Amino acid sequence: MDKICTKHLIIGAGISGLTFANYCKGDYLIVEKENEVGGYCRTIKEGEYVWDYAGHFFHFKTEEFKTKFLNQMPEEDIIYNDKCTKIVHGDKFIDFPFQTNIHQLDKEEFIDCLYDLFNKEEKENYDNFLDMLYGKFGKSIVEKFLKPYNEKLYAIDLKELDVDAMGRFFPYADKEAIIRNMKNSSVNSYNASFLYPKNGAGSFIDILYRQLDRDKVLLNTEVKEVDIKSKTAVLSDGTVVEYEHLVNTIPLNCFLKLVGGYDDLVEEMSYNKVLVFNLGFNKKSELCQDEHWLYVADKNCNFYRCGFYNNILGQENLSMYIEIGYNKKADVTEKDIAEQFELTLQNLKKLGITDDETKLVAHSVILMDPAYVHINTKTDAKLDEVKKEFGAMDVYTIGRYGAWIYNSMEDSMLKAKELAERIG
Repeated sequence: MDKICTKHLIIGAGISGLTFANYCKGDYLIVEKENEVGGYCRTIKEGEYVWDYAGHFFHFKTEEFKTKFLNQMPEEDIIYNDKCTKIVHGDKFIDFPFQTNIHQLDKEEFIDCLYDLFNKEEKENYDNFLDMLYGKFGKSIVEKFLKPYNEKLYAIDLKELDVDAMGRFFPYADKEAIIRNMKNSSVNSYNASFLYPKNGAGSFIDILYRQLDRDKVLLNTEVKEVDIKSKTAVLSDGTVVEYEHLVNTIPLNCFLKLVGGYDDLVEEMSYNKVLVFNLGFNKKSELCQDEHWLYVADKNCNFYRCGFYNNILGQENLSMYIEIGYNKKADVTEKDIAEQFELTLQNLKKLGITDDETKLVAHSVILMDPAYVHINTKTDAKLDEVKKEFGAMDVYTIGRYGAWIYNSMEDSMLKAKELAERIG
């Protein structure tokens, strides 16, 4: 049986694992089960089409990371966009977010929303995410968009989500802001503008990967078992790795299974799965020529969001991503994927995004499992205790999935850098 010794054993070569390796001092070993690095930040290229594993758009707030990436890319390879996103509501497109653009609705619906907004029953403390939505926005806004859309996205009863399930990513707005927006429309969300590399989000992964020693990255290799007491891990080829520090970036529920003894907690952890279709067509969309992505709350449509790579990249032919939410317990079979694929093509035509002359010429299918973690105060408290216990044994679990949190890619990189500087 082979044996390897390393200072830092890093499980997973996604953006968090690669960032940690970029900043850590001393020896490291990255173990990645896929045949390439990047995790969910990988890019797929097929002919003229450039697709990510899902829509990844960058809103750098930290000058260090912005400089780290942009200084290593030709200026012409970076595209800057002011976000153009719409909500499909009946036969209309409404500006996102819905709650600050109710004045764009038909008169009767607008009056309903405005009346309920001013007669909502606010509380000091809310019981859950759905309770908060009703309290802050009133019945009509919630039931016309916020409830059906988030049910499609999270694939769960919204009463099971925490009040702050989306944190800073949820576009909150008070009555004054909503009224103000009727006169002077503005976009104040965290991602009002974004940048995107012409060759996909994988371009940033390539920059991180170029800084590393390839001999210290094991691809097509999986960690099968972790003994945090003896500080050893067993790999899929039988190799035993002895480490000083273990940095986990794979989904926390999967890591807990490797450690063992957390079956009840793993069962309690809640999340959704997302089926992604990347689609390339032979012509542009006559309807959507400026939009970057659309939100679809109507439950008669199988997907909750669709995005337009061609509009982001300034390309002619329609290039899209489609996202469909599933509960964590759903068994997404090949038959189900085929059915959803056909349904997607039908719904794109019903929405007017494609027409009879639009032909599909390329596509890829991805199942993200997990996709969005569900924030739950009770479960999070248990996970925090586990993380503390792990930290005392030189085990750290970071990243969106490793830490089991809802954050941005830049947040994940910042935490990875901070950890590397602290323990490296």
